[in-house]
Amino acid sequence: MATMTMLDYINQEQEALTKILNDYDFSSDLKLAKMDTVTILATGSSYNACLSAKIAFEEIADVSITIEEPYNFNHYGRLIKSTDTIIGVSQSGKSASTIDAMKKLANSEIQRIVLTSDEKSPIAQVADQVIDLNMGIETVGFVTKGFSATVLQLILLAIKVGVSKAQIDEGRLKELKQELHEIISNIQSVIDQSNDFFENHEQLLKLGGRFVAFGYGPNWGTAKEFETKFTETVRRPSQGFELEAYMHGPYLEADWEHTLFFIETPSSNQARSQALADYMSEYVGTVLKVTTEKSSDQNVLGLAVSVSEIFSPLLLIIPFQLLAYRTATAKGIDLSKRIFDDFDSVLKSKI
Repeated sequence: MATMTMLDYINQEQEALTKILNDYDFSSDLKLAKMDTVTILATGSSYNACLSAKIAFEEIADVSITIEEPYNFNHYGRLIKSTDTIIGVSQSGKSASTIDAMKKLANSEIQRIVLTSDEKSPIAQVADQVIDLNMGIETVGFVTKGFSATVLQLILLAIKVGVSKAQIDEGRLKELKQELHEIISNIQSVIDQSNDFFENHEQLLKLGGRFVAFGYGPNWGTAKEFETKFTETVRRPSQGFELEAYMHGPYLEADWEHTLFFIETPSSNQARSQALADYMSEYVGTVLKVTTEKSSDQNVLGLAVSVSEIFSPLLLIIPFQLLAYRTATAKGIDLSKRIFDDFDSVLKSKI
């Protein structure tokens, strides 16, 4: 049996997300109807996925969400007093800090839900409800399909909460499902466009010294996942910023070695993003953009898709997953070869 690669899982995303949406049970749940104040515990790509889905979840389900890094929360955190739901997210189900936090938050009055791709994993044993990510086990450490599956599952959970609260009727449910189907149907096209974009910028990306991405709204999460994927695979200094946060100090390090990625959707914040891109273009090596809109600019990956901003991370993450893989490969990095092989056993970050 051939060894799966990161690229294999990227190419499976359209099929996997279609299955997740088709299989989902949106029937009302009395416990979910009581959801109002939520704390999510997640780290790494799971944290980034939660950040990407947070605005959609809050808007659709009419809830307030706080996302916490579980290790820090274990030692210094404190639940908001009105918290009624804890959601732990761990694709592998083995994240030690998330499991420890879920154990400590056992409380008959607070429902504990976990999202994981392994229903028999350790985290599944410390929850009241287990939601299977329904995308199988991703054997490559640099998760891609699992990130997208987590974003979609959180959006679907939000819709189910809305149905349970009687805020989403049959007509609205049909509209939301149709919109998500249309978004997912564009994934292969986005992969193809991203491959073309890479080939037009291969030398630039191969030689890049530092990579920085900016996002606003739900695509702050996209920018953070860019940071994670490029750091893990390309192994050059990489960082993802919320758009405005970059303007309060981090811009001062900019120089010709920097390649900047701006992630854009039509929004009241788009003009702010464009203004920053125009300004920084004089001080850095290259400014690139990834947008849901159409573009003929060679430095802009214009996907030309119609998608609501709150759902846009489902498509906008795809180019960065593909660019991370292909840039690493172009640099001659063998992603199948494990490095720091004893890290988890020594630091006990995973069970």
